[in-house]
Amino acid sequence: MKIGIDSYCYHRFFGEVYDQQKKPSRQMTLEDFIRRAHSLGVDGVSLESCFIPSFDAAYLSQVKAMLDQYGLDRVFAWGHPDGLEGGRNERAFDEMVKSLEYAKAIGATVMRVVGASHALRKEPHGPMLEKLAKMFRAAAKAAEAAGVKLADENHIDFTSDEMLSLIKDVDSPYFGINFDTGNFMRLLDDPVKGMQKLARHVYSTHIKDLKINRQAAVDDWYFFSTAPVGDGLVDNRRLAELLRDAGYRGFLAVELDFLHPDYGDDEDRAVVRSVKELKRIARAVGG
Repeated sequence: MKIGIDSYCYHRFFGEVYDQQKKPSRQMTLEDFIRRAHSLGVDGVSLESCFIPSFDAAYLSQVKAMLDQYGLDRVFAWGHPDGLEGGRNERAFDEMVKSLEYAKAIGATVMRVVGASHALRKEPHGPMLEKLAKMFRAAAKAAEAAGVKLADENHIDFTSDEMLSLIKDVDSPYFGINFDTGNFMRLLDDPVKGMQKLARHVYSTHIKDLKINRQAAVDDWYFFSTAPVGDGLVDNRRLAELLRDAGYRGFLAVELDFLHPDYGDDEDRAVVRSVKELKRIARAVGG
């Protein structure tokens, strides 16, 4: 079982600071992140496209060379924050399909994509899922031509049943799920039951752990805030076991979004603790 890190863990250091957060005193480059991941001894990285400074072919070639040098598996992560906006953003669709070229350029065989987001979760789901299925059927054909699988994230939008329905409607081996272990819980949908339904369709992951944030309102998306893996409510070991049993060959990518106030503003320390715990889980689970 391999482990990794998603660059969104350091979103504040890439310039995306939530209203409730402090701006950090330093910035991070994509190269800084890759070097940090290598220093922590992980197997892979998920690179958020919103934090990639250029899609020039020469620059992407340099990124690929750096990833190859460190022997890192990689996922190209497109779509933050709202992706296809529930199927109504045609320009985003064109950008997503174009991004297959970028994913291929860095040597990624999986591209995380986003169909909707928590901002749209209260809108009627049926029409969104119908539009998204049509878009993803077309995108899956482009993905097959590029040799890159699409992994749609459960982005605090759809339940595990809805994600499974979408995957079945698209009906392509080039379309599956980026399984976020925390985002289903944020919809009060049990991640373990979700994984039991979806494990064979998982192409990439975001491994979150969550704790109740008593400084947030119950209807705030970050009421369940991220914590280091092992400190919260998510049974990530059981989820890893289910992935192993399904023959998953990707990596378990730590992701932090809104760090719980118990941990201050030290995302790096939370990443270090998460990597340590995931290494322990990987040894225990095997596969």
